Amino acid sequence: MSPKSRLYSLVHAWKNKPFHELRDVQGTHTLNAVHETQDPGSNANWSKRQTVSYEPIFNAAGNSMPAALFRPLLSASDSQVLRLTMEGLDAASYWHCCNRPIQIVLPLSPDIVANAQRIDALCDLILNSRLPVGLVHVGITAIPPEAIRANCKEGLLRLRRIGVLLHLMNASPQSIQPQWLEEIKLDGIHFSIQELRSDDIAEASQQAKLLDALAMARTLGAALYATGITLIKDLENARLLPVDFCYGGLMMSPVSRHQILHISDSRIAKAIFAVKPHGSPNQNGDKQ
Repeated sequence: MSPKSRLYSLVHAWKNKPFHELRDVQGTHTLNAVHETQDPGSNANWSKRQTVSYEPIFNAAGNSMPAALFRPLLSASDSQVLRLTMEGLDAASYWHCCNRPIQIVLPLSPDIVANAQRIDALCDLILNSRLPVGLVHVGITAIPPEAIRANCKEGLLRLRRIGVLLHLMNASPQSIQPQWLEEIKLDGIHFSIQELRSDDIAEASQQAKLLDALAMARTLGAALYATGITLIKDLENARLLPVDFCYGGLMMSPVSRHQILHISDSRIAKAIFAVKPHGSPNQNGDKQ
């Protein structure tokens, strides 16, 4: 037998070798037993990565998805923040390695931002992730009380110095303050579009204050993010403002980090925005 034919015979025999012989080496004799003897830690990590933790953020027209909000941090305790931040940064690294440079928005409470030790650790995590500048965003979930405002400002500015973009979540007319925006130079303002749903005259004054505050934020260079998009009316209001980015149940519900890779647009939002508004009839009943 020639060397080539001998090699072919060996490869052919190895390829057709029954799989149970490999299991016999480990002392297991059934396929189910093999799965049960796998490392339980790897299974736990795999299922953790499939949790629906990432809420897609779309542009106003719904035809592209530049970012995702990491929702577990919205309700994280102090002891969970670093672990969850690592998970969010790991997801951003995963997307970047898959040629999808999707921004990750990490919401943090004012107490966390005011804690110098937590900021030290967060800066180390972000720098060690080696993500490009512009992919990591941090959103402070509320305007800090006066007692910790100076510490919060210092924490946010430290994050900015390492290339992190800064956002204000849950914005209201009271929280959008010119002095605060000028000092911190926030990159994004997130507000609930649901506050503009009502046509009640009693709420018109509050809505006007919110619109004025958002207009001021835009003039200072902040992008507007409309949250809570769940009705078509919400999208219509977003188009009238206009806002820069939208997210909510109507756009798309939270998904896993792997599913994020397969999202390119919000089809519902695209369909709604593609419908051209009909001209309003004049006094003769003709469309203008």
